[in-house]
Amino acid sequence: MTESKAVRGSRDSSPDKRTSIPTFYRQVVAELRKVVWPTQEQLVTYFLVVMVFVMFMMAFVSVLDLAFGKLVFAIFTGGSGE
Repeated sequence: MTESKAVRGSRDSSPDKRTSIPTFYRQVVAELRKVVWPTQEQLVTYFLVVMVFVMFMMAFVSVLDLAFGKLVFAIFTGGSGE
């Protein structure tokens, strides 16, 4: 069975060669120039959406924790509440 070039790589390529620090820096700067940065309005909107979602999830998990805690307490104490 033959192996694919995608798996093995090209036969005529040189062994893994490290990139020099200046070349790496130039590549990083070039990639950062391609980034589309959000505006301040978008940033505030995303922040608020994330905070509302996190607060909702905290409340939801807290309610579940309280409910399961009361259920387990009721089971192990023979059904008599507080």
